[in-house]
Amino acid sequence: MRSFFKLAVFSFLILVPTGAFPLSGLDSGGSKTRRDVPCITDQQYPHGSICCSYCPAGTHVKSPCTSSAEKASCEECEYGTFTEHPNGLNQCFKCTQCRPDQEMVRPCTPTQDTECRCKSGQFCAPDEACEVCKKCSRCGTDEVIVRNCTSTSNTECKKIQTSPGSASADLAAIVLPCVAVVFIALMIFAYCMRSRATDCLRNLLSGQKSEQEEEFVRLVPVNGEESLKRCFHYFEDIDISHYKRFFRHLGINDNEIRSRPMDSYEDNIHDLLNIWVEREGREASLNDLLKALLDLNQRRTAETIMEKAVQDGHYVRES
Repeated sequence: MRSFFKLAVFSFLILVPTGAFPLSGLDSGGSKTRRDVPCITDQQYPHGSICCSYCPAGTHVKSPCTSSAEKASCEECEYGTFTEHPNGLNQCFKCTQCRPDQEMVRPCTPTQDTECRCKSGQFCAPDEACEVCKKCSRCGTDEVIVRNCTSTSNTECKKIQTSPGSASADLAAIVLPCVAVVFIALMIFAYCMRSRATDCLRNLLSGQKSEQEEEFVRLVPVNGEESLKRCFHYFEDIDISHYKRFFRHLGINDNEIRSRPMDSYEDNIHDLLNIWVEREGREASLNDLLKALLDLNQRRTAETIMEKAVQDGHYVRES
């Protein structure tokens, strides 16, 4: 019995290297496995032990081929999906959805994905991660535009070269109006003192302030708090550089502001405005939000939001 066992072991050691047992990469019949199938690059894909021809762009594989070099059964991509190149995919890719701060340049087709770009007045550099479109910069009073802002590049400005003579003229243009304002203020003060009207100066200043406030008409909601919440998406136009200052001005603490990821800018606007409404209760008013923008010198944004609120029928101007 022991001699028989030794003979069996010896036979096993002899047979293994001579190929009596199948080697890795071959099945029991000696055929090649899937990873060893030599398919033509960019034309075929492996399926089991054979090569199937790719399905054309705009389609995907419905069922694979049954013999080598035969084309698979292909099916057109459904609406909202695409494939740009010949492929052996089981399903098409989903089309990209443009973000709210983008506009569509070209719609999605079965052979091409959606093409989006930043809306007018905003840009996103192609060599940076484009999570949010940024507002185009404006050149300063001492600069000229070299290149206008595009959807992929910011405004380029250049300092104005001034000669010594023109620099003196510029300085005079700044100083003289300031001197005139001081002179007028002194004249008003002297008049008030001479007429012994102690509230004269204060009334003049408060009158100027009320005139500025009257220029920005107050709005009346058509449907109470619901009207206010329907206007939240208008505040997505707030420049991202004023985003934190705006909510701090409304009394939202920094912890609430910083706890939200910047990759969901529009969601953050809605969440923080909801927090503000819950805190203010019935006193919450679109007029307070517009005033906060005015305090931050964002008058153009405030005017745009006011016009949209009236145009969409959520508010009416106070008579």
